[in-house]
Amino acid sequence: MTPAELASVVLAAAHAVFTERGLDRAALPEHTVVERPRNPEHGDYASTLALQLSKKVGVPPRELAAALSDELGRAPGIKSVEIAGPGFLNIRLDAAAAGQLARVIVEAGTEYGRSDRLAGEKINLEFVSANPTGPVHIGGVRWAAVGDALSRLLRATGANVGTEYYFNDAGSQIDRFARSLLAAAKGEPAPEDGYGGAYIAEIAAEVQSRRPEVRSLDDDAAQEVFRVEGVALMFDEIRSSLRDFGVEFDTYFNEKDLHDRGELDLALNRLREQGHLYESEGATWLRTTDFGDDKDRVLRKSNGEWTYFAADCAYYLDKRERGFERVVIMLGADHHGYIGRMKAMAACFGDDPERNLEILIGQLVNLLRDGAPMRMSKRAGTVITLEDLVDAIGVDASRYALARYSSDSPIDIDIELWTRATRDNPVYYVQYVAARTAGVARNAAEVGLVPGGADAFRPELLDHEKENELLKALAEFPAVVATAAELREPHRVARYLEENVAASYHRFYDNCRVLPLGDEEVTDLHRARLWLNNATRTVIANGLHLLGVSAPERM
Repeated sequence: MTPAELASVVLAAAHAVFTERGLDRAALPEHTVVERPRNPEHGDYASTLALQLSKKVGVPPRELAAALSDELGRAPGIKSVEIAGPGFLNIRLDAAAAGQLARVIVEAGTEYGRSDRLAGEKINLEFVSANPTGPVHIGGVRWAAVGDALSRLLRATGANVGTEYYFNDAGSQIDRFARSLLAAAKGEPAPEDGYGGAYIAEIAAEVQSRRPEVRSLDDDAAQEVFRVEGVALMFDEIRSSLRDFGVEFDTYFNEKDLHDRGELDLALNRLREQGHLYESEGATWLRTTDFGDDKDRVLRKSNGEWTYFAADCAYYLDKRERGFERVVIMLGADHHGYIGRMKAMAACFGDDPERNLEILIGQLVNLLRDGAPMRMSKRAGTVITLEDLVDAIGVDASRYALARYSSDSPIDIDIELWTRATRDNPVYYVQYVAARTAGVARNAAEVGLVPGGADAFRPELLDHEKENELLKALAEFPAVVATAAELREPHRVARYLEENVAASYHRFYDNCRVLPLGDEEVTDLHRARLWLNNATRTVIANGLHLLGVSAPERM
């Protein structure tokens, strides 16, 4: 019995009690939930339904809990129900009902854990969005891992998600990039406000190889060639690096397109229609202070140039015009100041900034070698890049390490720890369970132990304490996925896989032998435990997939 099935049983019991007592059934919720008690001695699951309904119907909570307990006690699969405190219901399942979960999981396969919790929501999820002026640095890599995991979670809970990468390929930083490439091509030092690192010389050389005529052009014309070709090369490199990291975007959006298509003027006109623009000192301003910003923002300077914020406004409007009801933007630790102005901008467009716009801020990442932070990349010259991280610990460990922590917490990634083939390495600990469960299944087949069809499955035999503990851990997966998606917290999945599933499976494996010994005859208990082993493999694989991490069959 899954938690959702048990919740339906509890609600059915409430309907029966309300009918018998003549209580108003309109007070009953359409859905309810059951949770695991913090103390396993209190039962398999707990319900607070009696407490929730007591005031609505004017019945003391313990009296209502007693009626629900009597009704639930007659339901198939319920072993016992106890009333605790002011009206909590502590519920124990019989072994057969608990064990059926293994069959449910195996038969559901990759669908186990998925739900329609966020069905109907159309979400635009923008992350990474590194400027095409250098390789993706480690802060951007964190958003690549977290953002991709979040997109998988949102889709697993029914949301319609469009992932998006925004290339700032217009503006002063691109001019500095082009000047840096030109200087490298001429053998000169980088401009004072330019970009350094070996990658600049590499790109400059590649541009000259592709466009040899650039050597004969004057500086202005050559700089334009380096701008166009250099940005394209950097763009391709960033996309390739992210692809190798397992991250693909549905849309790669160029800022330059906003300018070329006149979308900044469109946004300006829309904001003017809303009555939030004014002119001052020759510039055009957006009155964001009306919606809590600390100061009004310039959209167009007195010399006619657009500001970065004007492009932000046009880009937000473009997303909304494409039908996305919720715009989620992931930004780095130095972007806290953007939250107020972006929320105010959404309100200026007539949107609800709490519903239509979410801004997530990620904190800093340090890569440690021998206990000290690494500061310099051999290629980028100033920062640690995606390639540096992957070269140090691999794709799987990188993605898991970055997604394992709450995004609003700084993290240190210790190279020695994350490359260690021991249980204190979190990704190894979880992947080892994936490999061990696959190995058990292979070895079982070799000795003629196969799970058989559902008719041959004897779930009531799974009555060992460690079997029950593992079943309860596996039962939590759908709720963990839904909560992680709703709270935008992929780290909940990683911690669940480690602390609940992997830990419970190791205890199960140490106490409950799956394979027969020697010439021992294969029994129904062996088969039942093989179902449970395979169910664990399914949950581990599904959970790792949500994090973009592989579930190896061998290690």
